[in-house]
Amino acid sequence: MDPGAFGRVNQMGNRLIQKLFLAMFVICMMGFYCLKTSTLVATHSVSLAPCASKVRKNSQRTLKADATCSPKVNLMFMKTHKTASSTLMNVLLRFGEKHQLRFALPNGRNDFFYPSSFFRTQVKSYQPGLCYNIVCNHMRFNAPEVEKLLPEDAFFFTILRDPAELFESSFHYYKAYVPQTWRIPGGNQFEEFLSDPNHYYNPQGINAFYLKNLQFFDFGFENNLEAGDVRVQESIEYMEKRFQLVLISDHFEESLILLKDALCWQMDDLLFFKLNVRNATSVSPMSPELRTRAREWNGADWRLYQHFNTTFWALVEAYGRSRMEEEVKELRRRNAEMEAICIDGGGAVEAAHITDRHMKPWQPIGKASILGYNLKSDIERQYEELCRKMLTPEIQYLTDLGVNLWVTRLWGWFKDSVVQFGLS
Repeated sequence: MDPGAFGRVNQMGNRLIQKLFLAMFVICMMGFYCLKTSTLVATHSVSLAPCASKVRKNSQRTLKADATCSPKVNLMFMKTHKTASSTLMNVLLRFGEKHQLRFALPNGRNDFFYPSSFFRTQVKSYQPGLCYNIVCNHMRFNAPEVEKLLPEDAFFFTILRDPAELFESSFHYYKAYVPQTWRIPGGNQFEEFLSDPNHYYNPQGINAFYLKNLQFFDFGFENNLEAGDVRVQESIEYMEKRFQLVLISDHFEESLILLKDALCWQMDDLLFFKLNVRNATSVSPMSPELRTRAREWNGADWRLYQHFNTTFWALVEAYGRSRMEEEVKELRRRNAEMEAICIDGGGAVEAAHITDRHMKPWQPIGKASILGYNLKSDIERQYEELCRKMLTPEIQYLTDLGVNLWVTRLWGWFKDSVVQFGLS
């Protein structure tokens, strides 16, 4: 054999061994997560005192109540995946900090040991009977456990997204964490998967929930139900009773206006910049046919979305279309003002172009695709803190709040230092 060809074969063999080693290491890490979460789940049998139904007095005194309503401060935001929920979470973190509210925060990770079901013992420094004002980190929803953390008047709300758009986003963001996607051939794995989902999908596979009805799974329901199953309708009815408001990320600004109205907040409380947004080049375009296939494959999510999209627009009608248009226009104007004040260059940039490491967003395995921002260097003093908080990614914000994200950071080091090196 030609020495050059032999060298190339040998190099390919080494690369294959390296990738197999990395795959085994990833699976072991996932196994560690599962073992850790199983231990946490087992603590749910501990006898814990119910939460007292009182609001901390000093939290409401700092709020400016309007003549007709008082701002709500006890909030449960069910943070769903790939639904603009990180942007909304930033709004809640800023509001809670501003009014000295108590957050129920995770411990070790930036989520409550998702995908295990939520238990209140997963909350950082949890003590029986201790009450919180705000819960807003990723979890697999478990209403009875969440309710034990909050006062009785807590406002429960969440956000949904068109399942076709969500599936395209989650497929690309999480596919490196789902081993069964690794064998999908072709340059467009997303389209290939939807050409025959049952051929590639194994409901028992590691992290398989990312590939079917992810929103249904987030809410604690069985994600492998077919759309016509009676349990799907029962789950929708359960959500309707538990959540006072369901927002729609496809109409994010209108959602915020409805939220403002429901919580009796001010426009200043809603200002936002889009966080955790992908580079447009990493988004797979969808034909009408592909979009239909994505919705059919995620049939339970599609029924869920259709139901609450209808209730959403009923709320908009009740609010008043013209009034809503004026409020959205005002929100956009205020956000544009903040962009001019805070953001260097006026918009989001790729992670490699972000100069302040503290402002770099978390990246999925593979090509860096999540955009972030550079702060202006000459921000007026009165806006410095607000600008920084509005632009701070979730991981860094939680660290600033005192969460020790050792598990997240360990995985981040492995992902960036070992996996990325192996894939390069």
